[in-house]
Amino acid sequence: MNAYEQMCFDHAATFVAVRGMKPSTRTRKEFPSFADAQSYAAAFCDKKTMIYAITANGNNAHICNA
Repeated sequence: MNAYEQMCFDHAATFVAVRGMKPSTRTRKEFPSFADAQSYAAAFCDKKTMIYAITANGNNAHICNA
């Protein structure tokens, strides 16, 4: 994780789990914690859920695929 990603992770107001390659089929679900987003992603068992950290100021960074 680079410094910007770490800053977003450390100051995250919310975490977002995103699934789907095409914008027309993409889904987005917000979670209050990284662990909650990871639990949601684990239910799919395919490592295709992208998890982003979003700060209160609107900064965001891709944290991992889960």
